[in-house]
Parts: sequence; C-alpha cells; structure tokens
Amino acid sequence: MDRGSIIGLLIGVLAIIVGQILEGGHLGSLAQPTAMLIVVGGTLGAVMLQSPYATFMRGMRMMKWILYPPVVNHLQVIQQVTGWSQVSRREGLLALDAVVTELKDDFVRKGLQLLVDGAEPERLREVMDVEITTYEQEMKLAARIWEAAGGYSPTIGILGAVLGLIHVMENLSDPSKLGAGIAVAFVATIYGVGLANLVFLPVANRLKAHINRLVVQREMIVAGLVGIANGDNPRIIESRLRAYIF
Repeated sequence: MDRGSIIGLLIGVLAIIVGQILEGGHLGSLAQPTAMLIVVGGTLGAVMLQSPYATFMRGMRMMKWILYPPVVNHLQVIQQVTGWSQVSRREGLLALDAVVTELKDDFVRKGLQLLVDGAEPERLREVMDVEITTYEQEMKLAARIWEAAGGYSPTIGILGAVLGLIHVMENLSDPSKLGAGIAVAFVATIYGVGLANLVFLPVANRLKAHINRLVVQREMIVAGLVGIANGDNPRIIESRLRAYIF
C-alpha cells in the first residue's frame, strides 16, 4: 500500500477542515449532498462524453494504483535479462525456448520469442518499440481522464454555485433562507476546486509517473534482448541496463 498517497490526501483534507474550524465555521456547512451530486455527477458525465468507454473504464481501474502501485523492480529485470544472456552464450538462443513458455507477461514473452526465432536485432527493436509506444499511449490516455476531471470539476462547481444563487433569488421574499442558500451555493465551488486540486489532478500525475516507470522497465527489457541478439557480453548488457535506473 502506498502510504504517501494516503498521508498526502489526509493532510490536504484535514488542512481545509481545520482551517474551517479556526475561521469559526462548522463542518455541517460543508456537507451539502446536492452540491456534491452536481459536481461529481456533472464531472463524471463530461469525462465519459469526451472519452471512449474502454479508455474511461481503464482509467477508472487504474485508480487502484494510487493505493497499490504496480510492481516495478528494475534490479530484478536486470538480473533476469542478464541470466538469459548467460544462458544464450553457453547453450545458444534456442535454449531460451523453454523460458518463453514459463513467462506470464505477454510483452516479455513476445520479445523473447522473437529473439529465439532469430529475429535481427534492429527488427526486434522495431517491433518491440511499436509495442511500447502503443502501450504508453493507451495507458496515458486512460490516465488523462483524471486530468480532464480536474479541468471540468471547477467549472461544474461554478455551475452548481449559479444554480444555488438562482434558487436564492427565487426566495428573496423569505430573508431567513437567504444566508443558508448562499452558503450552499458556494459549497459547490469548494467541491469543484477542492476535488480538482486535491484528488483529480494529483491522481492523474501519480498515474502518469507509474506509467513512466512501467515504460522504462519495458525499454530495459528491449535493450537487453537486443544486446543478447547482438551477442554482447552479459556484463556489458548489465552495465547498459543499470544506466536506466534513476
């Protein structure tokens, strides 16, 4: 579990709540289900409208990465690729055919199969680079639904505030309702801006950071496979892959 994400969100929310209390306000004034419905529902609808359904659902599923990030172990990748290199130097590329059937990752299995089949190094890199580019584009498009939500929610919050003020104007004859009505109207703006800057945009940036790490891992694997195809010494391959770690 990513404790940093949880701590960051708690700090942001608690800062607003404590600030509200210190200003003499009460928490009940921030609890407005109608305002939340307008902001969340309107933002959700706008994001779904701009995104293909498959992309939208992929982005929603990626939300779990905030708490449970994808496992990326660059040192393990280096060790694995270096092991393949040593096997190929001792027993030849065909010896890696037994490894292919044991792999669960489709990307790694495809790359290693191309290597075993005797693909030229440049051809292998070309094919695998297309795989990486496609993967990166698909994943970043999915992550951008959260970035889009961060752009829409403040505007939807203003829309909620305007709707609240319209309701206030309709009750000018009853001054007792004006104060509460105006408060409800501005809570929608708080929800819109707060969700954008405390949730949606940070989530988008965190997801893109995870995607970059996954892409680097794939680039490491391709560099290693190309090195094996070229017959490079395992130590050279290991040194080259370590340069990807930052």
